[in-house]
Amino acid sequence: MASTETLTAPFAPLLTPVQKLATSGARAVEVFGIDRQLFAVVPQLALDIPGQAPGMNVGDSDIDALIYIWEAGRLVEHDALSMPGGEDAEYFEMGDRRFLATVGVRSGSGPYTLDVESVLYERDDNQWTPFQRFPTFAGKQWRFFSIGGRHFLALAQGVTVEGVTPKNPRESRIFEWDGKQFGLLQILEGHWGYNWEFITFGGQHYLAYADHVSGSCIYRWRGERFEVIQRFDEPGGRAFSFFIEQDRLWMVHANLMGETRLFQFDETRIQFDSVQSLGGAGGRELCLVEGARGRYLVRVCFITGTPHAPHTQQQSQIFLWRQDRFELVDEFPTSGGTDAAVFMAEGQRYLLVSNSLAEDVRFRVDSVLYRFDG
Repeated sequence: MASTETLTAPFAPLLTPVQKLATSGARAVEVFGIDRQLFAVVPQLALDIPGQAPGMNVGDSDIDALIYIWEAGRLVEHDALSMPGGEDAEYFEMGDRRFLATVGVRSGSGPYTLDVESVLYERDDNQWTPFQRFPTFAGKQWRFFSIGGRHFLALAQGVTVEGVTPKNPRESRIFEWDGKQFGLLQILEGHWGYNWEFITFGGQHYLAYADHVSGSCIYRWRGERFEVIQRFDEPGGRAFSFFIEQDRLWMVHANLMGETRLFQFDETRIQFDSVQSLGGAGGRELCLVEGARGRYLVRVCFITGTPHAPHTQQQSQIFLWRQDRFELVDEFPTSGGTDAAVFMAEGQRYLLVSNSLAEDVRFRVDSVLYRFDG
């Protein structure tokens, strides 16, 4: 059973704000390096429409993702990519080739269409060129991973909305590189996918899939496809994070509608067992940080309440790993927080956090770059 002890934060603050980014409905942050240059991509969901009543599901979703470059200790706007209803960007490399997979949940400004073409870009001549296009439905996240010499792209997508019949494929799915492009390998059962996480442990390959309505799952690679080894039937699944500590596999699962929990893997039973609660409703994303004092876990909180009456002002948490448990050591405010990414620049560790909803449920709210002193 998960413990639900009260956690305290006895340490000095770990985060110092150093820069605000003028974002609108920011849904993710992706940080990567190319040729000694550091980039950050921030997909955005929507712009506020003057005179329109505020709401999570309104606005103008025909918007760009912002691309920043690191210069003189700051993130500077450098470029933009068209990404209607932007939800995620995933950077990856195969050999000497560099790719950026992008996905959005919708397009338009009312009425909206959830049938969107998501684009995989390749870096060519210092610019991003469309390489492959995918028909998606309410797309949420791409995740790239490799098993041996095989390369995969997993797409989390879908939503259940009364009266909406998708034209594009609606289920989450996994694609495999065939030497020329990514072809369909496997279709999952999920109808409202959000997130992926992959890890190799003990010679086995595990893929976690978070789904809002169909239940989240842990899959294991069986040579030609992934098979379910464990299900989490509760709704609200948002994110997973794996890590290995002292030759044991651990997992954290964030659930927007319920608890965020720490699990330990039982290799004999091939099952993850819950061992600790890391907070209640609101958790959306997880970020592991290898700091000077040890391993930290950042839990980014989105909203509580309902989509019609959301509470966007949340306290997100930072935990430190200690003796097979996480200890709460700091908190920081988020405003409809959606994602976090850690990176090193000029010998300093930073944490970039995306915010998507202001207190009045408007999309225009700053995302924040923090110095991480831990």
